[in-house]
Amino acid sequence: MSISLTESARNRVLSYLELDPTALGLRFGVSRSGCSGWGYKEEVARNTVDGDAVIDDAGVHIYVEAASLAQVDGTRIDYVQQGLNAQFVFENPNVTGGCGCGSSFTTDADKLG
Repeated sequence: MSISLTESARNRVLSYLELDPTALGLRFGVSRSGCSGWGYKEEVARNTVDGDAVIDDAGVHIYVEAASLAQVDGTRIDYVQQGLNAQFVFENPNVTGGCGCGSSFTTDADKLG
């Protein structure tokens, strides 16, 4: 199981964590969304959930719920700023397809269920 952060993403996540004394790290996963099936979700983790995988990336703890593991294993998270726009960008080796608008994706794990 691996999830990694670029330096830019790590700095952005750390800036969120520094503002919240209850923060444990980054919670990262997927939820059903869009027309293809999955959309990413990321938020400050304030608690642990039974079954969480916890990955340490250079001091940032990344919490991934068991139900999301197959869809996000190996993902590299970047934070990209272009002009006034900034967003997290996900390089996920598991993605096998996506919707036309880019808001959701599918993986081979979807074929198993």
